[in-house]
This record gives sequence, structure tokens and C-alpha cells, in this order.
Amino acid sequence: MATRQSNATTPRPNGLAVGAITAAAVVLILAGAVEAMQGVVALATNEFYVVTQRWLFQFDVSAWGWVHVLIGLIIAATGVALLMGAFWARVLGVVIASLSVVVNFLWLPYYPVWAVIVIAFDVFVIWVLTVNGQEIKNV
Repeated sequence: MATRQSNATTPRPNGLAVGAITAAAVVLILAGAVEAMQGVVALATNEFYVVTQRWLFQFDVSAWGWVHVLIGLIIAATGVALLMGAFWARVLGVVIASLSVVVNFLWLPYYPVWAVIVIAFDVFVIWVLTVNGQEIKNV
């Protein structure tokens, strides 16, 4: 007869940590989808994004479109893997959210308000995925 381990030996994950990880995964999925759509708009209509100032880091809008599509798809896939409980998705989530911060910082001349909003969400995701390391490990 198999016996189950008691709860005293197996720590239960913190409910707040699980909720925060789930929220971060959903934010990753939504941010990835929106970022990919942002890239598709840049590819379909070059004139939609207008540069209002001259910045040191100015690139072709079509190139930015491809960057946003690829990063968006990776972000969304990472969010799905995070919802499925893959530990590697936590590490990739931090890496890809950090990359997204840099990309959206460079995107500031084209769509500044949206870029700042995405940066704020990325910082939230990075914080959640790094702060709740041990609490979610046993889920």
C-alpha cells in the first residue's frame, strides 16, 4: 500500500506567489500578442508610426516590425509555458522581458506612451518571476 507524504515534509506553495506567477504569465501572453500585432501594423503600414523627434537610435519601421513580431511570439509562448508550470519558462520570462524593455526603450521615438506602458508591464513580470522563486518551485 502506497503512503502519501505528509504536508509537514512537502511545503505548500504560497497562494499569493501562485497568483502572482499566474498574473505574470497572463501579462506575458497578452503583451506578446499585442507586441506581435504592433509589429504586424509596422509591417503593413509604414506610415502609421511617425517619428516626431530625431533620436540617436533611429531604425527602419519595417525592421522594427519584424523585431516586434518575433519577440511578441516568443513572449506569448513563454507565458503559455509559464502557465503550464515549466521552470525554464521563469528564466526565459526574465530574459525575454528584459529584452522587451530594451526594445521598447528603443521604440520610444515611434510610439512613446505605449512603449512606456509595455516597459512597466515588463518590469512587473521581471519582479514577479524573480521575487517568488522558492514559493512556486513545488507547484
